[in-house]
Parts: sequence; C-alpha cells; structure tokens
Amino acid sequence: MKINGQEVTPFLNCLYKSNSSISFDNFYNQVGQGRTSDAENLFETSTYGLSQGSLFSQYGSNQVFQALPGILNQQAGYSSAVFHANNPFFYNRDTVYKRMGYQNFISSDYFDNSEANIATFGIKDKLLLKESVPYLERLPQPFYAKYLTVTNHLPYLLDKKDQDSNFKTSNSGSKLVDNYFITNHYLDEAVKEFFDYLKKSGLYDKTVVVLYGDHYGISQTDYKALSTVISKSKTDWTGFDTQNLQKVPFIIHIPGMTNGGIDHTYGGEVDIAPTLEHLLGISTDQYLQLGQDLLSKNRSQLVVMRNGDWVTPELASTSNAIWDVKTGKKLTTLTASQKAAVKTYNQQAKLKLAVSDRLNTENLLKFYNADGFKKIKPESYNYSVKNTIKRLKKASEKTYSSSLIAENGGKSTYNEYVTNAPEMRTYRFKNRFK
Repeated sequence: MKINGQEVTPFLNCLYKSNSSISFDNFYNQVGQGRTSDAENLFETSTYGLSQGSLFSQYGSNQVFQALPGILNQQAGYSSAVFHANNPFFYNRDTVYKRMGYQNFISSDYFDNSEANIATFGIKDKLLLKESVPYLERLPQPFYAKYLTVTNHLPYLLDKKDQDSNFKTSNSGSKLVDNYFITNHYLDEAVKEFFDYLKKSGLYDKTVVVLYGDHYGISQTDYKALSTVISKSKTDWTGFDTQNLQKVPFIIHIPGMTNGGIDHTYGGEVDIAPTLEHLLGISTDQYLQLGQDLLSKNRSQLVVMRNGDWVTPELASTSNAIWDVKTGKKLTTLTASQKAAVKTYNQQAKLKLAVSDRLNTENLLKFYNADGFKKIKPESYNYSVKNTIKRLKKASEKTYSSSLIAENGGKSTYNEYVTNAPEMRTYRFKNRFK
C-alpha cells in the first residue's frame, strides 16, 4: 500500500513478494474478545478463543494444552522463548506460557522501562528486537522464538523522534488512522533491522521466519476516515467490506527457497500450527487440532470467524447476510446449489466452534493422551530473571552447547545488531550474563 506515493511497509512488501516466501492474501484473523491472547491460542493450539472473554484469563491457570512449544520440543528437540515487553501477568501469560511448554519468557522485567523507551504496551519494537539478542543467542538450537511487538498497536502513538521524517502519512481527518500508517512504517523499519541482524549473525540461513497479524488494525468507528485513504465511498460501506478488513498478513519466509510466491488459499489463524508442523516434518495425526495445513491440496477453504461468520472463495456470511465473494454483492436470492452450500457451511461453522468451546471450557485435553506427547508440567518452568539468566548461561556454556554464542566461542553478537532507534543513546543496557 502506498500513501502519498510512498510504500508504507517497503521491506515487508519485499518479503511478501519474495520467491523465498509463501504469502497468503486470503488469510483472516479469527479472534474474539480475547484479541491478541485469542490469536496466540489459535496460533499455538489450533483451537479458538472463547465466545466471551479471554481463554487465557478465564481458563488458562488450569488448562492442559497441546501447543507448539511443547510439541516442537518433544518431537524435534526445540528450545523455546517468548519475547514480549509487556507486564508478564497481562492476559495471564506468565501462567499460560508455562502450561504451553515455553521454557523462557522474556517480559518487561528484562528491559529498561524508562518513559522515553515505552510505547503503550512496552518498550518500542526497535528496542525490544535489539535488546532480545543476549537471550536469543543463548537459546540452544534449534529454537522456537516468538516475538510480540507493541508499537504498531492501538492507539498508534509514536514519539516524533522515532518517526521517519521522509515518510508523509495520510490526511484522513482521523489522527488514529493517520498514526496507524506511521507506526506501520516504524514496524517495517524494525523488522528490517532484525533481518539484517539475522544475516550478520549467521542465523538467517537456518531460520524459518513467520510473520502474522494478530487482529484487525482499524475498528469500525474509524472506517469512514479509512475509506478516504483506500478510495472507498463512505456511504456504501458493507458488512462484506468489514469482513475483508479482518484479513491479516501471514508470511512464511524460508531462506534458500526459490519457488515461493503468493498463495490465494483461504485460511485463518487456526491453520497456522498444522501448516508449520507439516513444513517441519512433524505429523499432526495424534493432536486435537481444528485447523488444516494451508499447503494441502485437499483442504477445505471454509474460514470460520469466532462470531460464527464465515467466508469461502465463493460465498461469505456476515450477520446472516450472504455475499458473492467474487463481486462483493449481497445475494438476496440464492440458487438451489447456493442454498445447499450455505446450509452446509453454517453447520460446519457451528460444529467447529462448538467442538472448540467444549474442548477448552471443559479442559478435555486433561483426559486425552496423545501418542508420543507427554503432558506439560508447568511447575518445571521458572520465568524469574535470576532463574532465566542461570538457565540460559548454563545452557550456553556447557560442553557441546548448540547456542549461537557458543558457536562464536563465547563472543556475543549484540554489537552486530544495528538500529537507528534514538533511545539507544540513553538506553540502560545491563549485561546480566557477566
């Protein structure tokens, strides 16, 4: 997308179009009221969030999960870490991550939270990515590392000193919409800096990088302002337009691959786990997952939203209105075949959500033993700074350690990470591993 002739996210656009990426242009967020926590649950477990509230907050303290960090560890020996500079107790993450099998959680406790460094929900993205290096480079390889960035998030506030002076945003009449493009541009710069580091450090060529959007960016109250930017009439905005804004990026970047491209398959966040597992050669037969491999030729292309709406390549349903996906027109009269298809899709959507709800609200995985998968013991994990430093230091210094810092003879790659973040002049970096 361009604003005033300039690409908002030039680096991400290059990744999206790269032959080393598989990028999905019909990929939807499927979150409910749990927003980001719902997206994490969809991503990690291939099940939905709740119809009301957050699964993490309401059930996470006792939930049994079959989640990616545990599966990757038990099936392929991956270590794991989450990097998210928010309060570790927000959305009950400090507890949920342990129950999912995450070995490390690098939260706000690990960073310089001075006011100048903070966006709304934690330190700014460029700082998070650079300051994660001392922990990332000590993870035993292979590792599964998840980053949750915060700068490009409502209310889209960014200090003037962090903004690209050469980028001119929209003039929509809404500060929120205009700022949305500014923080998108900032995030794009942050991701590019991170990729540059991956290449300098030697991690790039042996890393699959997955990028996705957790939920919508602009809410309905700002659609009128947004419409002026995307050349859409304010007066003929439809439910189908709203559904189209639930699309989010999903990019799987695989260095060395040459036959990638843009995939038009319809899918959603519930499909991420099985897609990645199959790419990594891990069977999903024994796990209770509601998604499908997006790269499978025999998959269904019914995408079910948390509110019961759905979309396929031909038809879409929003608040019981049926739409022709190809034309974007509302269908008031359906053919016999369309009526049959709608009936089937409605039934499948209700069933998928009902199965997910029962599985999660009744904690049914507690009674299911998957072949080759041992239930996670959350008491095995301790995310305190003291214990994490001790654990990572031990893992990276032991004989035959597979960590990046061990590969480099104990030399850190921290200084190889280059960022133009102005806060680095005053950021209080503390080498906790001395």
